[in-house]
Amino acid sequence: MNQPLQNLEQLLDRVGELTHHNDRVSIEMVVESIGSRSFGPLLMLIGITLFSPLSGVPGMSFFMALFVLLVAVQMLIGRKKFWLPHFILDRSVEHNKLQKALDWLNKPARGIDRVLKPRLTFLVHRGGSYGIAVLCVIVGLCMPIMELVPFSSSAAGLALLALGLSLVAHDGLLALLAFVIFGATFTLIAVNLL
Repeated sequence: MNQPLQNLEQLLDRVGELTHHNDRVSIEMVVESIGSRSFGPLLMLIGITLFSPLSGVPGMSFFMALFVLLVAVQMLIGRKKFWLPHFILDRSVEHNKLQKALDWLNKPARGIDRVLKPRLTFLVHRGGSYGIAVLCVIVGLCMPIMELVPFSSSAAGLALLALGLSLVAHDGLLALLAFVIFGATFTLIAVNLL
């Protein structure tokens, strides 16, 4: 059984191992590799996908929005192990596209992991994690609108990545930063659409 992830580099390494043995890498393969009990790594995975060049794959934002909603709602109802439907689990990407995105993310991941540490933990445990889940539901519902505003889904992906990392590293300060990024993203959307 895989050890729990503790940082972003470990997540990228674990997903990267899948590219060495498969022509296509499905979400089900990734979920199995990171474990089905950890919501933080799943949010990290969604955030990485939206922030990376993979977000340009047709239909990826729609599937990631469904993924966010499913993860967040299950966090809200207190499930210990999450469930995903097969139409999401079966979604896949070519291994070379995935490896290119992972290579692109490796250097920033090292820098991010150096500054993570447990702090303001009340923001990522119990009540705080419910607040994170509510915010993720809102983001998932707003993602179709984000398709109309350039770079807004990438900004939301960055914030989701930060939220996932905050849950993994128990870093409440990072969760606060994610809330600020979401606020700026929603402001950008409002300014562009009104």
